[in-house]
Amino acid sequence: MTTSRRHTTATLLTAALLSLAMTGTATAATSLTFAHAHPVTDSQHLAAERFAERLAERSAGELTVKIFPNGQLGNDQAMISGVRSGTIDLELSGNPYFSGLVSELNVLDLPFLFDTREQAYQVLDGEVGQDLLTAMQPQQIEGLAFWEIGFRNLTNSRRAVETADDISGLTLRTTPNPAHIAAFQALGANPTPMPFAELYTALETRTVDGQENPVSLIRSANLYSVQDHLSLTAHAYTAAPLIMNKQTFDSLAPELQTLIKEEAHEAARYQRQLNHDNEQGDLAFLEEQGMQVVREPDTASMRDKVTEPVRAEFTAKHGSELLERIDAALAH
Repeated sequence: MTTSRRHTTATLLTAALLSLAMTGTATAATSLTFAHAHPVTDSQHLAAERFAERLAERSAGELTVKIFPNGQLGNDQAMISGVRSGTIDLELSGNPYFSGLVSELNVLDLPFLFDTREQAYQVLDGEVGQDLLTAMQPQQIEGLAFWEIGFRNLTNSRRAVETADDISGLTLRTTPNPAHIAAFQALGANPTPMPFAELYTALETRTVDGQENPVSLIRSANLYSVQDHLSLTAHAYTAAPLIMNKQTFDSLAPELQTLIKEEAHEAARYQRQLNHDNEQGDLAFLEEQGMQVVREPDTASMRDKVTEPVRAEFTAKHGSELLERIDAALAH
């Protein structure tokens, strides 16, 4: 064979191998859909963007994520169903939307369970939190990490809420979580569960008097334009599990599974810090928009009415072990 022919043959072989390698890379690349219900200005979306960017970078493009915010792929319960069926890969919703599937998760929504963010993170990022995420697996869900909604505060269009008695008689949108419903029933309110996507219209039309969410979400969802009063009750902390379809997760190479979980936890820390950094600015903004804010309501009067009966209802269904583990974790 002449030198020229050998060179031509080698060139063709190299081109064929390069084409095969590129085809293999294209086949190996995995595109994931990520759905959530919050606005694009909310910390959840900003953290989702960071999660997607870092996954693409650290996997050298082998993992890409397309984000669908604002409930584009359905309300919270529809999106969770989409993950279970495999039509959605990744999803983020508040913990109360999962308690119907994994009833033990209801423990995290008990009123006044945590006094500080640090207490919540200690439990969620520890053994208790990991066990709760693992408990989702029989539902075809791989729990990746706990992001957050945050501490919930009460808003309404009727009156200032300074004590527990001021809550009595209010019709309040809640999540479908049994602990949230039981707590407001104990306070004499009329809890009305509904998806977050329907909340603004319900407030605008006065179908409900009020709702409860962190100040960050009250701002990003423009709830201040249909609510007059805000009371910083911090009556419950709400985690937000980031979940993935289990079959899709299991189909990935172990190193990619590890990468996804690492970045899920990194994004959780990022999102929590965003909420913390922005809280006072968000509160000042809400006041500037005309909301009347009760900064130091009598939360002791609220605790007295809800803590024991709601805990008793939980332990009657699930036993006391989870609460005892949480109490033990907080004692260290």
